[in-house]
Amino acid sequence: MNYPEPIFLQETTSTNTYLAGLCDRMPQPELTCVYTSYQTSGRGQRGNSWESEPGANLLFSFVVYPSFLEAGRQFFLSQITALALTNVLSDYTEDICIKWPNDIYWKDKKLCGTLIENDLTGTSISRSISGTGINLNQTQFLSDAPNPVSLTQITGQTYNPTDILHQVMQRISWYYRLLQDGHTTEIAERYKRMLYRKEGLHAYRDCEGSFLARFRDIEPSGRLVLEDSNGQCRKYLFKEVTFEL
Repeated sequence: MNYPEPIFLQETTSTNTYLAGLCDRMPQPELTCVYTSYQTSGRGQRGNSWESEPGANLLFSFVVYPSFLEAGRQFFLSQITALALTNVLSDYTEDICIKWPNDIYWKDKKLCGTLIENDLTGTSISRSISGTGINLNQTQFLSDAPNPVSLTQITGQTYNPTDILHQVMQRISWYYRLLQDGHTTEIAERYKRMLYRKEGLHAYRDCEGSFLARFRDIEPSGRLVLEDSNGQCRKYLFKEVTFEL
C-alpha cells in the first residue's frame, strides 16, 4: 500500500473540511485519506451540496503536497483523480467516462463528483485536498439534482465502500507518482480518451445561449476547446459553459 491507512469517520460535516483542519493542526503524510458514512454538509462544485443517504455511499478526501506543480498546471490534479475513479469503476460496469472537468458519468448520468481545494505558495501548489462522493448503494435520490445514478442501480449489486476506497487510492497513488515523474503528456492523453462526448456534435450553453459543438482539445490549464457547428473555435474555463443533457 503506497498511502497511509485511511481514517474512518462515522459522521462529519465534510471530509474536505475535516482533513483541512487535521492538516492545519499538524501536517499529515501525503495521500492521507479520510472517509465517512455520512456528511452533514457535503459540498460540491459551484457551491452545490452533495446528496448522500447515510451509510450508502463512499465519501472521501485525500491530501497531497505537489509543490513541484505550478499553479497554472493544477488541472493535472483533477485529471489524475478522475482517471483513478474511471479506472476503478470501469472494472464494475461499461460506459464510464469523465465529464469535463472531473465528474464521472455512466452514459448520461452522474455517478461521482469531486471538489478540489488548492492552497498556493507563490506560483506553486503547497497543498491540495481532493474530496469525492461516489454513489455506490443508494437506490433513491430525493434532491433536485437532474441526473444522479448509483453503481447498484446500474449493476444490481451492492458494494463495500472500504473496498472501493482502497482500489481508488491505489490508482490515485499510481497516477500521482506518474505526475511526480513528469509524465504529464501520458496523463493528458489518457484523460482525453476517457472524455464524455468526445465524438460528434452535442448541445452546450454559454452566456450567449445554446449551441452545437464538437470536442477539440483540453489545454494544459484545463480550458475546454470546442468547435461549433459553424466551424468557430470556442474556449472555456470552468463554469463558463454547461453541457445540455
